[in-house]
Amino acid sequence: MNEEEKSEEEEERSMSIALCIGMGALIVLTQIIALTFATPFEVSGIKAFENPESMRNPFYFFILIIGFTALILAVLRFGGKRLVYFVMLAAVAVTIYYVMIALEAPFYKFIEGVSVPIYNIMQVLRPYSTLPLVITFILTLLLYKYPEWYVLDATGLIIGGGAAAIFGISLGIVPVLILMVILAVYDAIAVYKTKHMVSLAESIVDMRIPVLFVLPRKRNFSLLRDSEMEEAFFMGLGDAIIPTMLVVSANCMFTSTYYLGIINAPALGAVIGTLAGYAVLSRIAGRGKPHAGLPFLNSGAIIGFVIGYVVVAVV
Repeated sequence: MNEEEKSEEEEERSMSIALCIGMGALIVLTQIIALTFATPFEVSGIKAFENPESMRNPFYFFILIIGFTALILAVLRFGGKRLVYFVMLAAVAVTIYYVMIALEAPFYKFIEGVSVPIYNIMQVLRPYSTLPLVITFILTLLLYKYPEWYVLDATGLIIGGGAAAIFGISLGIVPVLILMVILAVYDAIAVYKTKHMVSLAESIVDMRIPVLFVLPRKRNFSLLRDSEMEEAFFMGLGDAIIPTMLVVSANCMFTSTYYLGIINAPALGAVIGTLAGYAVLSRIAGRGKPHAGLPFLNSGAIIGFVIGYVVVAVV
């Protein structure tokens, strides 16, 4: 191997390490955002299920995922790619809107702390405010007109954090654990056996909607220009959302000591466990080869949660 080949190999290795760290950072950011959103959602009464402890909830959730996936694949099979695009874009817009509604009250509280006169003016205008709708419209229009990879990532963080927060506060610990096991098994089957999740991911890359995190492998990469999956590092938004649901649920359901006033031991254990599972996944994931993420991420989150729970029980 000559010097040029060695240099290229070292550059490729450095890029792979940077991409793995970057994607891990996106997972952590999703978890931080979800923990931040959890309280505003609870205050606003935005929940997916009325009874968080119901054992039916994870099965309802799973059936919904199966049904939606089957519908999307069927429509794609019959040439309805454009229809799928607008349906998923609408779903993204609805999620953004609910997130903005939940954050409206904390936003006004923040303004009150910054400037009382401005807050008083905004309070007068508040009944006529359409701020959540305006922000939703702007972000949706940006996704439609300029779906570059960093636009998808930024929007994906909002959607991922919001979805994880909503379902995290809507599901008790046992239902979340059941759901995570079911989805880990399903993800493995969908990627390695039936491979329909791989086909779906390839179609979604072409649609350029924020249900995937994207990190470029080269500096001049543009998702608007380049659609080859080998040119970027992709991770499904669900790989960040599902383990984060356990983080949020654990943080809400246990009233133990909160570190830094933010997170308790079981939730922190789930965070660390998720990253440990991601580290294992990153070691085996080869370039251009799709891998099921949830078996690793969910397993790590569950193990980390159990360790954190034992720490609380012992201490």
